[in-house]
Amino acid sequence: PNTPFSLTSSFNNFFRRNFSDEVRGTFLDKSEVTDRVLNVVKNFQKVDPSKVTPDAHFQKDLGLDSLDTVEIVMALEEEFGFEIPDNEADKINSVDMAVEFIASHPQAK
Repeated sequence: PNTPFSLTSSFNNFFRRNFSDEVRGTFLDKSEVTDRVLNVVKNFQKVDPSKVTPDAHFQKDLGLDSLDTVEIVMALEEEFGFEIPDNEADKINSVDMAVEFIASHPQAK
């Protein structure tokens, strides 16, 4: 028989299964993320594509300023289909940091 407890339990399981980021998201393959991040950065108008490597730092290696970095993060949001919170975006200052964040994010597509 259905008791309120099992109904609540069923609802919680349904909610967790259908709306929880942990379950809903599948993580992208890291090599695919790396290729796509490299492509986004290489196609940024102020970047010399020959200088873009998996460990390139946006300011030190690519000569970008903080506004350029914001634009790259926005391009990455568009590429991967999710919004990167400002407090996380502020930490992304290199190709490998972008790859690490995106590869570990369940909503990245």
